[in-house]
Amino acid sequence: MTTHSPAGAAPALPSKRASRLAHGRWTPLWFLAPAVLTLFAIGIYPTLFALVTSMRKYNLTRARDGFPFVGLDNYKAVLSDSTFWETLWRTATFYLTVMPVELALGMAIALMLHKPGWSMARALVRVSLVIPLATTYAVVGLIGRLIFNRDFGVANQFASWLGFPALDWLGNQTGAFAAIAIMDIWQWTPFCALIFLAGLSMVPNEVEEAARLETSSHLNLLRYVQLPYLLPGFTAVLILRSADILKLFDMVFTMTRGGPGAATELVSIYIQRVGFRIFDMGTASAQAILLLVLTILLSRLFISVFYREID
Repeated sequence: MTTHSPAGAAPALPSKRASRLAHGRWTPLWFLAPAVLTLFAIGIYPTLFALVTSMRKYNLTRARDGFPFVGLDNYKAVLSDSTFWETLWRTATFYLTVMPVELALGMAIALMLHKPGWSMARALVRVSLVIPLATTYAVVGLIGRLIFNRDFGVANQFASWLGFPALDWLGNQTGAFAAIAIMDIWQWTPFCALIFLAGLSMVPNEVEEAARLETSSHLNLLRYVQLPYLLPGFTAVLILRSADILKLFDMVFTMTRGGPGAATELVSIYIQRVGFRIFDMGTASAQAILLLVLTILLSRLFISVFYREID
């Protein structure tokens, strides 16, 4: 005897299958949603807000007057501000001081760690390289204040052992600039070393061994065999450190507050002074947007000049 389903009744199985397919289509989006929302909250929205603010007369001490739209007036004021250009030039001087040292020391450390033998010692050195990177900027600044203290600092203690008089590092313009440079080199040389070591580990062993048999010159080995594998990491270091130095604030502010005078007032500290001491958020936002544009231009320049694909 055959039973008939009621007229108009749809089969249950296809509807469940369609529901499962729809649920499967949306599953990746649910996993991506937290990351996208976080990126929007801490990255995209603040940038858009700064862009809008940079085109307004946004002074927090005159909130009653409102925040009228002024177009590109804030950018014109920034580009004609001699103090802004002085701090930008000081930041460029700091960059050209620390970057060659960090790259050279990082390369030397990476090449030493890449040599065969002493596996346990090399492992310990690799672990120790992470310690400066794991230290926050503010803590690095506090350590720097202790090291370069005039009365009980370690720097003056070493100087006394070598027969040099005690120096007021943080009270002297040249000494303060040298102090923040030394602390930045201490913190970020291990980063360069680890990036270069990762590039050296990509060199095929048989190619490197054959090159060592062909030449005894370490410089030729580095130039013709290892350098192509180092260029991607080298480009990444330049991009990341350029962006990092342009926004460097915590360590310098903790150590010197930008002083003495304006000896260590980098461009990020000047922006903080304009935005949170003068409360001119419109001008500060315009300065920050110009720094963002400069960072993007430098990144494109480094990629076009240094980056090469490995065949």
